[in-house]
Amino acid sequence: PTQDAIRKDLSLSLAEYSLFGSILTFGAMIGAITSGPIADLVGRKGAMRVSSAFCIAGWLVIYFSKGPVSLDIGRLATGYGMGVFSYVVPVFIAEIAPKERRGVLTTLNQFMIVIGGSTAFIFGTILSWRALSIIGLIPTVVLLLGLFFIPESPRWLAKRGLTKDFVAALQILRGKDADISQEAKEIQDYITSLEKLAKPKVLDLFQKRYLRSLTIGVGLMVCQQFGGINGVGFYASSIFDLAGFPSATGTILFAILQIVITGVGAALIDKAGRKPLLLVSGSGLVTGSIFTAVAFYLKVH
Repeated sequence: PTQDAIRKDLSLSLAEYSLFGSILTFGAMIGAITSGPIADLVGRKGAMRVSSAFCIAGWLVIYFSKGPVSLDIGRLATGYGMGVFSYVVPVFIAEIAPKERRGVLTTLNQFMIVIGGSTAFIFGTILSWRALSIIGLIPTVVLLLGLFFIPESPRWLAKRGLTKDFVAALQILRGKDADISQEAKEIQDYITSLEKLAKPKVLDLFQKRYLRSLTIGVGLMVCQQFGGINGVGFYASSIFDLAGFPSATGTILFAILQIVITGVGAALIDKAGRKPLLLVSGSGLVTGSIFTAVAFYLKVH
């Protein structure tokens, strides 16, 4: 929703604004590549602190920007933070959650991502872009402070050989009166078994036995990104303007709809299964892309 205001205030061309929009993804790619080593080296909480620092720095640079270069640097920094978060947060949730709640909590993470993005869309229709960048600081600062009050991942502590810290962290997570002896033993056994295995290499993924799973997993992610959701999301307000629909109303509806549909998906994922939901959402993406393409074609001609 901030596209027109940013371009007007900083005298950006459409190409300069497009770079600002898309450079987030490049930052996220770098963040995703480096997130694993960082999380293993300094822990899950340490990685989230690094990510928070990049996000805070990025939002501040965007807020004080007077031209395209600083704007892009800020966007790249927030993208890097987002890339680290996208790996570390689901891993941290999976490692601290009881196994019977792991799926629900991991799905809830995705639901909260959509709520966060949709909230930003709604705020963007009523606030200036600089005010919106300051609001972007709030959840990051809350997270940074909140990390002082939560334990580190017990599995990471066990992997590092910090037995006392591992048991203490698990006890805090399960409650002071909970019997954690069985779960602690299972985690220790898992870590011991893991250490006996040969260290995997990236090239090992391309063995024939993994090829089908690799093709499906990577293929789904590639198709999701090439489905055009980022293009629609980044330019939603201008798309609604071109269609002759009030951009503020359209953006708010767009945001609310994402929350509702993600909520429905989260509720149905264990009942309906993964594949039927993929088929339904894939059909929706194809239909939406066709309508959008036809609309632009007719407009040009």
